[in-house]
Amino acid sequence: MKKALITGITGQDGSYLADLLLEKGYEVHGIIRRASTFNTSRIDHLYQDPHVNGVRLFLHYGDLSDSLNLTRLIDRIQPEEIYHLGAQSHVRVSYDIPEYTGDVVALGTIRILEAIREAKVKARFYQASSSEMYGKVQQVPQTETTPFWPRSPYAVAKVYAYWATVNYRESYGMHATNGILFNHESPRRGETFVTRKITRAVARIKLGLQKELYLGNLDAKRDWGYAKEYVEGMWRMLQQPEGDDYVLATNETHSVREFCEVAFAHVGLNWQDFVKYDARYERPAEVDLLIGDATKAKTKLGWVPQTTFEGLTKLMVDADLEAVKRS
Repeated sequence: MKKALITGITGQDGSYLADLLLEKGYEVHGIIRRASTFNTSRIDHLYQDPHVNGVRLFLHYGDLSDSLNLTRLIDRIQPEEIYHLGAQSHVRVSYDIPEYTGDVVALGTIRILEAIREAKVKARFYQASSSEMYGKVQQVPQTETTPFWPRSPYAVAKVYAYWATVNYRESYGMHATNGILFNHESPRRGETFVTRKITRAVARIKLGLQKELYLGNLDAKRDWGYAKEYVEGMWRMLQQPEGDDYVLATNETHSVREFCEVAFAHVGLNWQDFVKYDARYERPAEVDLLIGDATKAKTKLGWVPQTTFEGLTKLMVDADLEAVKRS
């Protein structure tokens, strides 16, 4: 039975990845931060699964700012695969807490890599890199060789983490891989991220619980895919004989305005009647256009996205309608 360690297991990607690895027969370990309230809602369903039932899923308290704890955990668990997904991942918030973002996102990755090296564990390492690293894009579409031009503290920290992963691969012969994932969403997306903010508002407005939705830049264009499919790509990367860097994307771009149009239309509403502009949600430096070319992943990994932009948007709206009705 393979052992995998996931940082950020309670997040959107971490929870879907835990689902996938448990289905594949792994023993899964996750690092969670201590909090005064439970923050495991995305993975609580796994404890109801009779095939898991706590036997193959283990959670450990830890923090990406604590290198000693990380080294001890990795040494004790001895995982074959490590998926580093933990981060302060909100781009707009990274402007408000840039030092913390840099410490957790950039140095947190160094701490994990050093922990692997110090513990002398032969683990395959996955680094969650981001399309935000391209920022002020130098090439359309973006590939693994497109130069980075980060436009936020979050993106700057992710560039650091990306090159740290490459450096440890080249310097120490580690099986270390960067997955440069373009925007990937789902019903498990955090409610402060724009897509989930929209779909949740659509559900609440449809049910008469909310009157308006305030957003920033409606013209920003993103390459949006389904998170559940993207974690399959992560796993495929670590099954390769050597570490490498891969883009995962749909090769389509759509604006926030388009997302609003599809989401509201799905419940028979006109988005223009409800969406209002609020400058507070604008970034100091905007990323205007992201669209990825996943040819390398399709060729080497056999990974192809299946869910369309409209299908994803409607899936999220339907899930939020059900969630709001239940609550």
